[in-house]
Amino acid sequence: MKKVTMIKGLAVALGMSMFLVGCGSSNAPQEGSQPPAGNTESAQGSVGEQVDHKIIGIDPGAGLMKATEKAIKDYDLQGWELVEGSSAAMTAELTQAYKDKKPIIVTGWTPHWMFSKFEMKYLEDPKGSYGKDEQIHTIVRKGLKEDQPSAYAFLDKFEWKPEDMEKVMLEIADGKKPEEAAAQWVKNNEETVNKWVEGIQPAEGKKLTLAYVAWDSEIASTNVVKTVLEQKLKYQVELSQVEAGPMWVGVSNGDVDGMVAAWLPTTHEDYFKKLGENVEDLGPNLNGTKLGLAVPTYMNVNSIEDLKK
Repeated sequence: MKKVTMIKGLAVALGMSMFLVGCGSSNAPQEGSQPPAGNTESAQGSVGEQVDHKIIGIDPGAGLMKATEKAIKDYDLQGWELVEGSSAAMTAELTQAYKDKKPIIVTGWTPHWMFSKFEMKYLEDPKGSYGKDEQIHTIVRKGLKEDQPSAYAFLDKFEWKPEDMEKVMLEIADGKKPEEAAAQWVKNNEETVNKWVEGIQPAEGKKLTLAYVAWDSEIASTNVVKTVLEQKLKYQVELSQVEAGPMWVGVSNGDVDGMVAAWLPTTHEDYFKKLGENVEDLGPNLNGTKLGLAVPTYMNVNSIEDLKK
C-alpha cells in the first residue's frame, strides 16, 4: 500500500463542482500554437482596467473559488470581482479571449487541458493564498479487499503522472468521448497498464461501482480505471457521477466500491475528517496538483500583487 503524505497549510478545501469542464471549442488554437494577433487593439492601462477588474471563476462554493476569495482579501484587491459561473463557462471565455488575444484572468488548476492547449502561466502567489501542491488519492469502501481482491489490488497499484492525465483530458476536450480517449491511452501505454495488473487474477464478470465528480481530471482518470478493470480484469464496471459530498458518503456507507478522485489533504479535507474512519485510503494515485490564478503568457503580469497596480 502506498504511503500517504499529508501536506499542511494548503488552500481552502475545494467543493465538488470545481472541475465540471465541458469539451473545448473545436476552433481553439492547437497545442503549442500562438493566438492570432489580428482583430484586437493593444491593451491599455493597468491589468485591472484591461480585464475590467474581473477574475473569471467557476462554480460558486467550489474550494478554488473560496481560495480566490481569500486571495482577493490577502492582496487587498479592492474593487475586484470574482465572477461565478461554471468550469465550462470559464474555459469558453478563456478560449475566446485567447483566440482574440485579449487579456483575461481565470481561476486555474493543474492537471487541466488548458495548459496543454494554450500557452498559460500561473500568477505568482507570494502570500501563499492557494497553498502548496497536493495529491489525488484512491479511496475505497471498507471490506473491498476481502470482497473484491482483484479490484482492490489494482486500485492500490494505480498511479500515473499529470502529463498522462492531461493527454486524456485534452482528447476529451477536443471532442472525443471519455471512454474512447481512455481506451486510446490504455492502448498506447500497454507497458504501464501491464504493471498495474501484473499478478492479479481476472474477476470474470464481477460487478464494481466507481464514483467520480464531473471534473476533467476525474472523468479522465475514472474512465481509464474503468477501461483497465474491464479489459484486463474482466469486471463489469458501473460509473456513478455525483457531487463531492455524495461521492464520499457513497464510499463510506458501502453503496459505492471506490473512487480515484479524492483531492487531499485540503481539497476534500472536510469530507476526509468527517468520513475518513469509514473508508480506506490507498494513498495518492497522482502527485503534483496546483491551484491559482492563470493568464495567457502574452499578458504582461507575473504576480497577484501586480493586480493592485
